[in-house]
Amino acid sequence: MNVPDFVKDNIKSDIKRYFADERGEDLGDLAVDNLYTWLTEQLAPHFYNQGVHDARQIIDEKTINLDEDLRSLERTVRS
Repeated sequence: MNVPDFVKDNIKSDIKRYFADERGEDLGDLAVDNLYTWLTEQLAPHFYNQGVHDARQIIDEKTINLDEDLRSLERTVRS
C-alpha cells in the first residue's frame, strides 16, 4: 500500500496515543511499526474492498438515473 511517509507517521502517532489514552500502555516504535504493518496487511484490504463496493453501487445508481434521463429525451416516431 503506497501511503506517504507523513501519513504513516500520523497514523503511528494516533496508534501510540490511543494505547496511551485508552489502555494506559506506552508502545515503543517497534511495537507500533508491527501493529501498523498488521493493520495495513490484514484490515486495510477489507476497508478498501468495501470502498470499491460502495463506489460500484453509487455508479450503478447514477447509471440507472442517466439511462432514465436519456430515455425521457426520446421522441415518439410516427409510422
